[in-house]
Amino acid sequence: MGKKKSEKKGEKKDKKDKKQKKEKKQKKDKKNKKSKTEDDSLDESLSSSEEATPDSSVLASNQEKSSISSGTKHSNDENASDKKELTTKRYNKELLRLQIELVKLQEWVKKENLRVVVLFEGRDAAGKGGVIKRIMQRLNPRSARVVALGVPTEREKTQWYFQRYVPHLPAAGEMVLFDRSWYNRAGVERVMGFCTEDEYWEFMRSCPEFEAMLIRSGIILIKYWFSVSDEEQEKRFMARLEDRTKRWKLSPMDVEARSRWVEYSKAKDVMMKYTDTKLSPWYVVDADVKKKARLNCITHLLSLIPYEDLTPERIELPPRQENEGYIRPPFEEQTFVPEVY
Repeated sequence: MGKKKSEKKGEKKDKKDKKQKKEKKQKKDKKNKKSKTEDDSLDESLSSSEEATPDSSVLASNQEKSSISSGTKHSNDENASDKKELTTKRYNKELLRLQIELVKLQEWVKKENLRVVVLFEGRDAAGKGGVIKRIMQRLNPRSARVVALGVPTEREKTQWYFQRYVPHLPAAGEMVLFDRSWYNRAGVERVMGFCTEDEYWEFMRSCPEFEAMLIRSGIILIKYWFSVSDEEQEKRFMARLEDRTKRWKLSPMDVEARSRWVEYSKAKDVMMKYTDTKLSPWYVVDADVKKKARLNCITHLLSLIPYEDLTPERIELPPRQENEGYIRPPFEEQTFVPEVY
């Protein structure tokens, strides 16, 4: 009886081994077949690419034209890495890293008593506010602030044009970010007719001198222009119409500007011609992809101001004071916020 059981057990084991061998063989054949197919397709791809390869001189000419039309100064390898997909996870990781560096920069500005002014200009819905928000997110608001002036008052309209901006310039150890600036005169005021021809050209003449004066006084002046395509701007306008929390961003002026795209383009070109100087250059940010624009702008800003890491050493907290007879007043005597949640 025991002998029969052992024979049956042996037969089952043999069948199991044969089955496993058969499965392994099938997997191996399948793998070889797949590898062969890939090799064949690779050969076909190489042969077709060789047939389609143009003359070397033509290729060089095309590459040169492509480089000139795109205006890029990077190599092909750098362009390929730039086009790498920016996932949300990678974006958040890079943003946090850059914000930590911004905190280091702010500490350095305070220690060295530097004065920093950063101007953010560009089309409506170009993403200026989004970049400013990410820059300010982890900074100390006591020494870094945003200036976003409204429509000038009747009194301010009679002042020297730059006068309303001067009080907002930084003192030692401060950083000021202008969400739109004195360049309103070169853009919206010019296109919408809010200034005279004489006032406009006087601005063009005096603006480079004004900025040179600021720089000579020791202020670090950085100017960014956020460039966005008309298709992307239209998409963002539509998104603002749909989102109630963003609808306030669409002012009547923005709606009017939408129908004057070409006029704004011409005004921007003239502005660049007169105010993009060696002493105070404009830095153009490609803002069609918001997340990339934010990271690129912050990275560039950090590269313009040399700084050192002044992160303080970890401190030991002292023990809390002992309760020596203190009696807290009854809760009933205090007015609490209702617990709705």
